[in-house]
Amino acid sequence: MSSYKLVTYRSEKGPRAGLVVDEKLFDAAALTRKAAYARVLDILNDWASAKGILKKAAAAASKSRLKSRPVAKATLLPPVMWPSAIYCAGANYTDHMMEMARLQGIPPAPDPHEVGLKPWHFIKASRTCVGDKATVRLPKASNAIDWEAELGAVIGRKAKDVPLDKALGYVAGYTIANELSARDLGRRNQLPDSTPFKWDWVGQKCFDDACPIGPWIVPASDIKNPQKLGIKLWVNDTIKQDSNTGDMIFNLAEQLSHLSSRITLYPGDIILTGTPAGVGAARKEFLKPGDTTRVWVEGIGMLTNRMA
Repeated sequence: MSSYKLVTYRSEKGPRAGLVVDEKLFDAAALTRKAAYARVLDILNDWASAKGILKKAAAAASKSRLKSRPVAKATLLPPVMWPSAIYCAGANYTDHMMEMARLQGIPPAPDPHEVGLKPWHFIKASRTCVGDKATVRLPKASNAIDWEAELGAVIGRKAKDVPLDKALGYVAGYTIANELSARDLGRRNQLPDSTPFKWDWVGQKCFDDACPIGPWIVPASDIKNPQKLGIKLWVNDTIKQDSNTGDMIFNLAEQLSHLSSRITLYPGDIILTGTPAGVGAARKEFLKPGDTTRVWVEGIGMLTNRMA
């Protein structure tokens, strides 16, 4: 069981940072007696000190006289409002890479490690995020919105040129995402496959509500090994994805180290680490209004959203 969970919740004063302890939600600034901890991003910017302060406050929460509420009755917003960037790993589970190769009618690529390739990422607009139990507005421009269950890693320290063996020390905590994709907006079919302008990553990945994320951040100290976590996704009551983060091609440490060699990562930035096989495109099944998705990651919890 996690020592606490870090959330952003809707209050009468607007979005506020909260701590969830034993299913009770406390205001983070009030519980820690630090007015500067009103936002999760402010907490992450002070993570070297904050991680100890939050743990101590959570341990004393049961004796606190502060007002709390059941977290089940709170409205949880995206945990970080707003990260400077969300980096998404593409084709990072072996079974998903093979699945997408079959879909595109091309031979499976070799293990990237064997041919000297580095991790590959694209960027998702951070304000496409919606929180747990939020309604996702399916875009009118697409008839093929696909689901993708992902483990998210939240950065807690400025990271540049990070050695592989130090990489996980830059992670503040972990969250869950459903990295939605508009499969029918990814290609500009009027252009030949040989042109670099064939692909439309903004259209495919950055429509409004394209990144359900949450419900919270579990501190990294409570996740012993991010590469040994079960990950599942259901559409309504049917399981579609069922895998383990140990099946990643590039593990989180490799991804973080490589990204930091290209660009500085900042507190609050999120790395979405890839999705396993079982996406809708493989079966030509896509989300429709009224559908409910649930994404579960071991040790973190469940992210639930309804399509409209």
